[in-house]
Amino acid sequence: MRRLLVGSMVIFGILAGAACSAAPTPSQAPTLMVAPATAGAASSATSGAPTEPAAAPSPAAGAAGNVVVFRIVPDQSQASFKVDEILGGEPNTVIGTTSDVSGEIRGDFASSQTVQLGPIQVDMSTLKTDNNFRNRALHDFILSTGSQENRYAVFQLTSVEGLPPAVSLGTAYPLTLTGELSLHGVTRTVSFDATVTPVSQTRLEGTASVSLPYSDFGVNIPRLPPQVASVGDTVTLQIDFVAEAS
Repeated sequence: MRRLLVGSMVIFGILAGAACSAAPTPSQAPTLMVAPATAGAASSATSGAPTEPAAAPSPAAGAAGNVVVFRIVPDQSQASFKVDEILGGEPNTVIGTTSDVSGEIRGDFASSQTVQLGPIQVDMSTLKTDNNFRNRALHDFILSTGSQENRYAVFQLTSVEGLPPAVSLGTAYPLTLTGELSLHGVTRTVSFDATVTPVSQTRLEGTASVSLPYSDFGVNIPRLPPQVASVGDTVTLQIDFVAEAS
């Protein structure tokens, strides 16, 4: 691999949309009032938890002034990265995943423009691919996750495009989530394409992804194993999440 993810994770990642800033430790979770807003990463569901039937699409999901706090459920969520390579002369896609994702969303279904979002954080030290040698190279040389400043990928939302004035249960909302992504000691503004579905008044499901040059975050691949001829210049960071009311 020549330069590699998060992310998107993450992001880088990630991910899910959502919200974040310079990589804090898991104990840090500041919240942010966003002008246009809604949940911070998007729609596809990962989980097996039962969902409630969708309400009629017209009315808002809750009464105004009824703020609900949603927290990402790690064992039903996943942050991942994807990067292409040529392995043994054949095209191959490297995928790394982790469920070590955290984040918080506060909102009133009847007044989505005043949603509050905390940072979405991914522990990069727990990323795994299908190859143990690649995992060691990823953590020790490519992402240097042994250093605290490189351990977490964090996304802090600054704006949302695509939100309606009020939200209806069972409706998938395509959104553009723009914010500051901190990864590998570098912070840049990125925009995730996302879809968020309020499944019920106590459950959100979503997905968000972005493709970008990993060199933008100072990530590079110092050497390639003999069987890998080349690695693509772009990484796709994605978060698939479930958030439940606490």
